[in-house]
Amino acid sequence: MTRTPRRQFSSHPLAYIFSPVVFPEGPPIHSVTVVTRALTHPRFTVASRSAQQLLPHLVATNNHRRSTAPLHSASARAECRRRSEEFGGMGMEYEPVPLAASSPKKPAAGGRAALKLLLALLLVGLAMRLLADRCASRLLPPTAPPGEDKALAAKAPPAQEEAGGGDGVPVTPSGAGSCDLFHGEWVHDSSGPAYTNATCRFIETPQNCMSNGRPDDGYLYWKWKPYGCEVPPFEGKTFLEDMRGKHWALVGDSILRNHVQSLLCLLSKVEDPTEVYHDKTYQSRRWHFPSYNFTLSLVWAPFLVKAEIFEDENGISSAEPRLTFDVLDANWVGQWSSFDYVIISTGQWFFKKAVYLEKGAVIGCHYCQDKSLREVSIDYSFRRALREAFRFITASAHRPVVFYRTWSPSHFEGGEWFSGGRCDRKAPFKPREAGDRALDNLMWRVERAEFAKAAAEDGAAGGEGRRLRLLDTFEMSLQRPDAHAGPYRAYQPFAKGAAAGKVQNDCLHWCLPGPIEAWNDIIMQMLAED
Repeated sequence: MTRTPRRQFSSHPLAYIFSPVVFPEGPPIHSVTVVTRALTHPRFTVASRSAQQLLPHLVATNNHRRSTAPLHSASARAECRRRSEEFGGMGMEYEPVPLAASSPKKPAAGGRAALKLLLALLLVGLAMRLLADRCASRLLPPTAPPGEDKALAAKAPPAQEEAGGGDGVPVTPSGAGSCDLFHGEWVHDSSGPAYTNATCRFIETPQNCMSNGRPDDGYLYWKWKPYGCEVPPFEGKTFLEDMRGKHWALVGDSILRNHVQSLLCLLSKVEDPTEVYHDKTYQSRRWHFPSYNFTLSLVWAPFLVKAEIFEDENGISSAEPRLTFDVLDANWVGQWSSFDYVIISTGQWFFKKAVYLEKGAVIGCHYCQDKSLREVSIDYSFRRALREAFRFITASAHRPVVFYRTWSPSHFEGGEWFSGGRCDRKAPFKPREAGDRALDNLMWRVERAEFAKAAAEDGAAGGEGRRLRLLDTFEMSLQRPDAHAGPYRAYQPFAKGAAAGKVQNDCLHWCLPGPIEAWNDIIMQMLAED
C-alpha cells in the first residue's frame, strides 16, 4: 500500500522545509542533505540561482495538481518521474542557467553573506519539499516484513469510481490466521526446480530458457517465502485427486498461456495428458487427464471483451484492435457453463494502440492515428473491461470458483520490446528494491478496486461461499527481474556473434521452470485452506 510521507512538525519557521520525508523505500530523506551537497559544490551560486528561477513554476505546478490533476493518472506519474530526474542532481549534475552580466562588486559584510546563505537554504529546501509532496503519494506499495509497517492489513481497499484503488493488501484474505500468502520475499532454495526441460514436454520454445542456451541457472534456486508461514510445494497427485471430474479454465492472454505450461509440467509428473482440442492458431487449447477425468483448458481472450485483432503470427499489426466494451469475448463466455474453476487475468494488451466502441459506436481510442477521436486512457479501458467481466460473473446463474490473478509486471531496462530493452539481472530484487513502477502500480490498483467491488456485490447478492478469490501475485512477481526469458526467447541468440544490444529481449514472459511454480503453490494452498 502507498503511505503518505510522515512529517515531524515544529514551531520553528524552518521546520516544514527541513523536516524529513519518510518514503516507503528507505530511511528519511532531508532536504538539508541536498542543500549541503549544493553548498559544497563549486557552482553553489548557480545552483541557488537555478532554484530561484524554478521555484515559481514548481509552486504553480504543485497548486494546479492539488486542484485538478488526478493522482492516479499515467500522465501525472510520468510527470513525477520526469521532474524527479530533472531536480534529482541539482547542484551536482544540473546544468547551470546562464547568468546576466553584472559589474563586479565587493563582498558584502558578514551579515549580508549570512542572509544570502539563509535565502539559498530556504529556496532549495522548499523546492525539494514541494517535489517530495508531489511524488511521494505515487510510490510503489511497500514490501516490508510485518512490524515495519503497522498499516499493512488484510482488508479490502475502498471501491473508487475514478481512483486507481485503495491502500489495503490483499482485497480478499488468503485464508484464516495472520499469514498473508502474497506478502513476503524470495529465499534461496537448494532443492531446485520441480521439473526441467528434460522432464516436461509442454514448455514452448520462447520460455524454454535452458534449451535455448541460457548459461546461468541461479534463477532456478529460489522459493517464495511469505512472512510468518511456509507454502508447501504443489502436489500434483493430490490436486488431481481433489479435482477428479472437474474442468479448470485459464482465461486471458499469453501470460496465462505461460501459466498453463507450468501447470501442465507439474501435473504431467503424475499422468501425461491428451490434447483433445486446439483452434487454428493454437491459442486456445484443451487437455484431458483420463485417469482422473480432469480437463484443463487455455482460453484465449486477451481483452476479456470482444476484440477485433489484426495481427500476423509475429505480432505485427496491420490496424489498431477494435474493442467493444459492452460485449464480452464469446470465446470464454460461450464455454462458461462447463467450467468448475476459472483463473482470469489480463492487462498487458491494453497498452496497445486501440479503437474503442460501445453500443455499436466509436467512443474514442488510445494513441491512434485518427486525431479526431477522443483519447481514452489505458486505466479507463482496463477498468471498463474488468467491470464488464465481473458483472457477468456475479450475475451468472452458473457459479464456478473464480480466481483473479493480478498484474504480472515486465522488467525491461534501458528500453522496451523494440527499443533495446533488456533484462539480464541474476538475482531477485530484495523487498523495496524494485523502485517506482508507476504504470504497473496504476494497473494493479485498478484491478484490485474492481475486484473489491465485484466481491462486495457478489456477497450482497447472496453468493455462496468465497466464490471470487484474489490471486494477488503482483508483489512476488515484481521481485523477479532475473527470471524472464530475455534474449533466450530464441535458440542460442548469440551463436552468430550478435552483440547483446542487437538481440531482442522478452522481459515480460517467464522462463520455465521459474517463478510461476510459486503461483501454483499458492493456488494449492488456497484450495487446502478451503
